[in-house]
Amino acid sequence: MKIAVLNMHKTEVAKKELPACFEGAVRPDVVKKAVLAIRANNRQPYGADPEAGMKQISRVSRRRRDYQTSYGHGISRVPRKVLNRRGTRFFWVGALAAGTVGGKAAHPPKAEKNWMQKINKKENRLAIKAALAATMHKDLVAEQGHVLPEHYPFIVETSFEHVAKTQEVLAALEKLGFSAELERASRKKIRSGKSRLRGRKYKKAKGPLIVVSGKCKLQKAAENIPGVEVVSVKNLNAVVLAPSAKPGRLTLFTDAAIEKINKEKLFA
Repeated sequence: MKIAVLNMHKTEVAKKELPACFEGAVRPDVVKKAVLAIRANNRQPYGADPEAGMKQISRVSRRRRDYQTSYGHGISRVPRKVLNRRGTRFFWVGALAAGTVGGKAAHPPKAEKNWMQKINKKENRLAIKAALAATMHKDLVAEQGHVLPEHYPFIVETSFEHVAKTQEVLAALEKLGFSAELERASRKKIRSGKSRLRGRKYKKAKGPLIVVSGKCKLQKAAENIPGVEVVSVKNLNAVVLAPSAKPGRLTLFTDAAIEKINKEKLFA
């Protein structure tokens, strides 16, 4: 499959044959499995304190004529702690049990739970190839809500990697036809519910992914453009190429990145 190589002024300078990894079948099932495995392995373990709700003394006898007994007082057998007493009469408050104020939770999350998921190396590579193939299908990319440039898919020439100013990156992307996509990615929505209190207040769109050959000035220059990600070709994975666990992200490859895939036989 040959696609156009454009310069930063949207002029076609050449045609380039894509590597074989772009021509495989699109496998949404494998892509989803790889994305979920990566996200599970990045998850931070969490859980309740094992001693939560158990840090007070709760000695209540249930035998008749015993000291500090609940027998014959018309109260349930719930564990209780003593707040006050007068002789053998106690002022109790329920404690320890899951249904009481300040008691432990019933079956709380355990910090020792293992969230890790395994995936075969070949299966992971297949997921990357499937996600790469999906980036070249206009219909699949449009299904994810992206606003496509007129001549998509295309490759941009290597000089794009050397752009050092954010304004120059924005100007180049607008000339290449990404204006509407950048506008879509710049919007953010306030989530509803508890997520606002838990560090997930805003829902932001994923914009274009720019794949470069390696460390370059473009990575720093595009850092603060909403929705835009610049990733080295060696760091590509299923999450970067399919953040929603569905293949078809709007992706722009540089000429040097395609050359590196060919030369080093990446994802083969």
